[in-house]
Amino acid sequence: METLVEGQGELIGWHDPDENRKWVRENKPRDLRDKRMSVKKAVSRFVHDGDFIAMGGFGHIRVSMAAIYEIVRQKKQNLVMAGKTAVHDIDILIGAGCVSKVEVAYCFAHELRGLSPAGRRAVESGRCQVIAETSNAGYQWRFLAAMMGLPFIPSRNLLGTDTLKYSSAKVVKDPLSGKPICLIPAAYPDVAFFHVPRCDIYGNAQIDGTIIEDFELARAARRVVITTEKIIDNEVIRAQPHLTVIPFFVVDAVCEVPYGSHPCQMPYLYFFDEEHIGEWLQLSKTEEGTKEYLQKYVYSVDDFAGYLELVGGEEKLAYLARVERLEEPMKAPWLKKEKR
Repeated sequence: METLVEGQGELIGWHDPDENRKWVRENKPRDLRDKRMSVKKAVSRFVHDGDFIAMGGFGHIRVSMAAIYEIVRQKKQNLVMAGKTAVHDIDILIGAGCVSKVEVAYCFAHELRGLSPAGRRAVESGRCQVIAETSNAGYQWRFLAAMMGLPFIPSRNLLGTDTLKYSSAKVVKDPLSGKPICLIPAAYPDVAFFHVPRCDIYGNAQIDGTIIEDFELARAARRVVITTEKIIDNEVIRAQPHLTVIPFFVVDAVCEVPYGSHPCQMPYLYFFDEEHIGEWLQLSKTEEGTKEYLQKYVYSVDDFAGYLELVGGEEKLAYLARVERLEEPMKAPWLKKEKR
């Protein structure tokens, strides 16, 4: 095919599909085996300096924050992150100096809560580089191509936009119509983390509500780590197979972490901890404040359970669970209008 335009973005996470298929055959066993381990062990085993990583969920919803804080605690360095729908997760990692490169679809902002001081400061200072851009759909199709064992997905998405200019996509002459078509390259993250409401010991993970791009991402990533609210019997999983979004044969680790998405939301279980997110946004306005937050909530404790005690323990967590059931309104003091 004749190449018409090439994006300027750096191509990350791409593998020859046949090479990746060979890697999967050699490294991903298909038998039913107990994959339970701690988050500390999973991060130590599967995340290496310089890896290309991705997170499941969307924005502040169903994100594996237990994994994020453990990556920071272990001081992983020079990670490249898929900024597909990344918000609080990527902000913490950039603020801690773990992520040095990102391919951006949406990040550096906390949605209605405002922009990310830590992320913006890191990019403006050069500590973190935006090496490519794409759209949310573009990222989903990167994972779709990888899942399907294809080098790219043809699409009209990105055509006629500046996003294409800064992406790693190529525009070619379609041999059938003769018109321009955009080729969005496959992406195979080295490791992806997902937080789910329930999972069995083998890695069959179920998700309630929208699955975003987790279906494709779980099948595209070379290593998959599941953090789950609870581990349940395989018989219960088999009773509702239609809810099993991520199957055991793509999963490498299962970590039971109640409230593992805090301070983000877990649909049908607990709501955002707006107070804690607000504390991060306030402290991360300065480098000193960012270090203060990390020292208090990450480095001073051994694991995520210790972090949960610091943010309010059982009383706070019970309150967040009640809020999800709409028994009382959520409070966000920092959103109040200032008196003039």
